[in-house]
Amino acid sequence: MNILIIGSGGREHALAWKIKQSSLCDQIFIAPGNAGTKEVGTNVQIGVNDFDGQKQFCIANQIDLIIVGPEDPLVNGIYDFFATQNEWKGKVFGPSKEGAQLEGSKAYSKIFMEKNNIPTAAYKEFNKDNYQEGVEYIRNHALPIVLKADGLAAGKGVVIAFTLNEALDSFEEMIIHGQFGEASSKVVIEQFLSGIEVSVFVVTDGKSYKIIGHAKDYKRIGEGDTGLNTGGMGCVTPVPFMDAAFMEKVETKIIQPTVNGLNSANINYTGFIFFGLINVDGEPFVIEYNCRMGDPETEVVMPRLKSDLLEILNASFDGTLENIPVNYNADFFTTVVAVSGGYPGDYEKGKIMNIPASENSIIFHAGTKEENDGDILTNGGRVIAVTSEGKSIKEAVATSLETLSKISFEGITYRKDIGYEFE
Repeated sequence: MNILIIGSGGREHALAWKIKQSSLCDQIFIAPGNAGTKEVGTNVQIGVNDFDGQKQFCIANQIDLIIVGPEDPLVNGIYDFFATQNEWKGKVFGPSKEGAQLEGSKAYSKIFMEKNNIPTAAYKEFNKDNYQEGVEYIRNHALPIVLKADGLAAGKGVVIAFTLNEALDSFEEMIIHGQFGEASSKVVIEQFLSGIEVSVFVVTDGKSYKIIGHAKDYKRIGEGDTGLNTGGMGCVTPVPFMDAAFMEKVETKIIQPTVNGLNSANINYTGFIFFGLINVDGEPFVIEYNCRMGDPETEVVMPRLKSDLLEILNASFDGTLENIPVNYNADFFTTVVAVSGGYPGDYEKGKIMNIPASENSIIFHAGTKEENDGDILTNGGRVIAVTSEGKSIKEAVATSLETLSKISFEGITYRKDIGYEFE
C-alpha cells in the first residue's frame, strides 16, 4: 500500500515510523512533514488544508490511504471532500466533518455526551446574545470554574479560573473582545473536576472499536506542573492507575456509549477517537474528545503498540475491526519534549540543532526543518520528543534525559520530572 500522512509534527513522525514497520506498507509520503519524517518516508510540500493539491498527488502517486494527523483538515471536511471525488478511489482514515465536531465544537460534544449519558462535567453555553446571563452564571458558580472557547483555538482556548475576577475577565476577553476569533464567539462554562487526567485512544469504524493505547500528558512548562500550559512537555504509558477495573469503567461508561451514539446518529466516523479523561475518585469523566491522535501521546502510544497499526486501520474499512487482536509491549514508555526558549510565549525559530544518533531512544521530530546545506533547524515551539523504553517509568525517563543531554540548540528547554508522581 502507498500511504499519505497529513501533518508536520511529532505525531506524524511517530505514525510514519510505526506504519513503515508494516509488511503491508510499500511507500510513505508525509505532507508537509519535517526534518525527521524524511528519514522514514518522503516529504511532500503540500499544506494540510490543500485538499486539491492532496488529491492531485494521490492520483499521480497511486496513494491507497490517507491518514490525517492534525484536527484542522478534519474539522474543515477533508473526508467529505474526498468522498465526492471520483478520480481517486483510495480511502481517508478520519471522520466526516460532522464527526469531527466532537472536537471542533465544545458545545456539540457536550450535547452529544448529554444525549448518550456519558459522564462529563456540568455545563452551560453562552454567546453575545446571552452574555449577561453568563456573567450572572459565573458570579453564582463555585470556584474554580472552567471556561472553554467552543471552537478550535490551537490548544489555548481553555481557562481554569480560580478567582471571580479571572473568570469574568476571561469570559469578556473571549466573547466581547474575540480573543480566539470565531472560536470564542460561543463559550462553554463548566464545573471544575478534581482528579488525575489520562488519555485513551481508539480506532473505530463507527460501529466497533479497538483501544490502541493510553497515556498521561504533562501540559505545564515548569517542573512540578507549574507555569503556563503548553501543547505537552512529555508523556508516560502505561499509567499505573489504569488497571483492569478502571479500564472496564472507561469502556462501559464512555467508549461504548460514544461509538453507539455515533452509530445511532448515522455519523460517518472511521478514524481515531482521543478520549481526554479525568479520574475522579476512581470514576472516569470526559474532559474532551479529539478526533485524531494526541501529540506528544502518539510518541509513546506507537512504540508501546506491538500490533501492526496498518492492519488495524485496514480492518476499520473492511468490517473486520472487532476481530483484530491488539497487543502491547510489556515495558514502560516515556517521552520528554524539548522546546524552544520562551515557549509557550514568544520564541525564535531557525536555531541550528545538533542531534547525535541514539541507540537507546527514538527521537521524534516536531518543529524542525532541514536546510539545503543539511543543517537541521528549529521550526516551532515544541521541537523534538525523545521516547525511551524501560522496566519502570523512572528508568525510561532517565534514558530520555540521558539522550537529551547530548542534543543541543540555542534556548533548548525540557522538563526533567516527567512521570514524577509515579516514582
